[in-house]
Amino acid sequence: MKAVILYDSRTKSGSTEAIIDIMGLKLAENGAYVEKAKCKALADYSFLNAFDLVILGAPVYYFLVSSQLLGALNYGNLKKNLQKKKVALFLTCGSPESMATVLYLPQLKIHLVRNKILVEKIFPSDVLSDNAIIDSFVLDVLYEYNKTLKSRILSAKWTVEAQEWLESVPVFLQGKIKEGAEEFAEEMGYKEITCEMLEAAKGKFGG
Repeated sequence: MKAVILYDSRTKSGSTEAIIDIMGLKLAENGAYVEKAKCKALADYSFLNAFDLVILGAPVYYFLVSSQLLGALNYGNLKKNLQKKKVALFLTCGSPESMATVLYLPQLKIHLVRNKILVEKIFPSDVLSDNAIIDSFVLDVLYEYNKTLKSRILSAKWTVEAQEWLESVPVFLQGKIKEGAEEFAEEMGYKEITCEMLEAAKGKFGG
């Protein structure tokens, strides 16, 4: 599994970067290939295509998520390149967790309605005093990521009729259709792939 931690912070080598370094180490200890990248609002985020998991994180300043991350979602191509990606979110702030969950996380989540959000977490400003909190977040992310893989394998069961239909189309189209149908089934929560579901999903793989 390839993961990237995409973050924003106003201070160089501050607490946010320290948190990310701890996350990266824990991910690597569990067998993941991991990189980190700092947000710029108008950067090109097409590099995200190379990653299976994107962890988005930033501090909160004056009731707003740090501006470069929000700018990348609002004005750049970050949202476009996050499509179909599995995502985890974290914020650091001094506000109570209940307040942060209501006021700050939605600033990110409104842009991620078509993403599978695995885990979301509010870290207190003193989180570096207890690395176990960060480790626990990473383990939760890995658990949910692996669970989605197993869920897809178990839930994307093709009926005999749907499989026969797939085999009736030209061979060079079968791979694209199969991938699109299984992604659609995962996103919409279908337990099996039927001819009716294929009809509903046809826009996903170009009609």
